Amino acid sequence: MEQDSRRLSAGLCDAGHVGVVDRDNTLRLALADSLVDGASRFYERWKEAEQLLSQTQGFTLDDEQLQQDWSAIVALADQKGKSLEQTHVFTLAHILRRPIIVYGVKMVKNFRGENLGLANFEGVYLPLLWESSFCSKMPIALGYTRGHFSALVSIIGSLESQDASMWLNTKSYDSHVTYLPLVNREGNLLPVHFLTELEVGNEEKLLNEYCDCHVTKGGTLVAKQEIPRWHQSALVTQLIDSWLEQYRGMDDPHTGSSAAQYDSDS
Repeated sequence: MEQDSRRLSAGLCDAGHVGVVDRDNTLRLALADSLVDGASRFYERWKEAEQLLSQTQGFTLDDEQLQQDWSAIVALADQKGKSLEQTHVFTLAHILRRPIIVYGVKMVKNFRGENLGLANFEGVYLPLLWESSFCSKMPIALGYTRGHFSALVSIIGSLESQDASMWLNTKSYDSHVTYLPLVNREGNLLPVHFLTELEVGNEEKLLNEYCDCHVTKGGTLVAKQEIPRWHQSALVTQLIDSWLEQYRGMDDPHTGSSAAQYDSDS
């Protein structure tokens, strides 16, 4: 999982519809600074979440072990190319002041398809240390699989706002609307990470506070992601056209023919 940090940074930029690649690891640097500057607040919430998790699994963590684990998390944030953990995603939600929804596999597998361990990234990361009024309610969506993060961005035109209205009785002609499910494939609520003991059991209340939540006619809880039409900039179109041009000029390593030749032949 050596590329987690790079892919998480790139994935967040893509999912945030910025249309840029974070080659300078700006988010990584902001992440490291935030964990140092806000160490007391992040550590206390992380510590309580870890203790609650350990209790449900039947073991306890002493203060020395917690301090060692936290030091490792902080150190990872400042090491370019090293893998990131859930705490880092939670911190990035505070840097961006936006919810981050991660959809992911349950198990991490090797190249043989064998299980290596649980992948606990899936869930919702809310900027709980900020007042909700100070945050954007438009979530960022990421996919996590095989140690990599990928941006999940809807295709404009694939689900127009008037189609979404069939589900929710809402229409928006000045923006592109996507409804992100807050449940897994079994219909269970996605985990909301890093809750305190007082917050556990109030997940839906917190989701409604930090996200623009709706319920579909089928009863599915979703978070609304709305992008103004003007945000579909010429820069993004130019980037896509540039990528397609390069793709068409690439040679197929198996046939030696270019993608453009294949397109014309087909």
